[in-house]
Amino acid sequence: MRGLGRRAENFAADLSSVGAVQPLVDAVLAEFGRIDILVNNAGIIRRADAVDFTEDDWDAVMDTNLKTLFFLCQAVGKHMIARGSGKIINIASMLTFQGGIRVPSYTASKSGVGGLTKLLANEWAVKGVQVNAIAPGYIATNNTAALQSDETRNRQIMERIPAGRWGDPADIGGAAVFLASSASDYVQGHILAVDGGWLAR
Repeated sequence: MRGLGRRAENFAADLSSVGAVQPLVDAVLAEFGRIDILVNNAGIIRRADAVDFTEDDWDAVMDTNLKTLFFLCQAVGKHMIARGSGKIINIASMLTFQGGIRVPSYTASKSGVGGLTKLLANEWAVKGVQVNAIAPGYIATNNTAALQSDETRNRQIMERIPAGRWGDPADIGGAAVFLASSASDYVQGHILAVDGGWLAR
């Protein structure tokens, strides 16, 4: 961004706790004076059979993926509503629509992200704030490293993806740009799948 002559700053925060939310928002507003776009991309995953899943793993995932996401939307949303404009993009998942296996808290959290996206769109559209979500398919990240390295599971996943490949994080970029731009001003409460055709199969 700086190479394009734009201003860019980094703000670090531990989003496993809602205690980080207001100080983060305050710091950004103090530096820039406004927030036009919020992308809620922080997320973690824990894998275990449902019968063995622990409360600690449940709480850790729900806190980061859903609770902090909501309170970031709330804190930034207040600012956007006061200005009468803003774009919020939540990162959902294929498991917003499907059950998955061995990821009970992740599935619950991403189902919740879909529901919250629609609820906030219902409340805030009339106030000039667009709230939408992107649902990535199988993207090659550290969250999916275990699946990629599992020869059987990787083959099963690849066989199900019409595009014939894992997604790259850059594949999410175009969807994010669209939802962050004025081109999406009449798009509200939508969950845009970027999945190589996974849901279509």
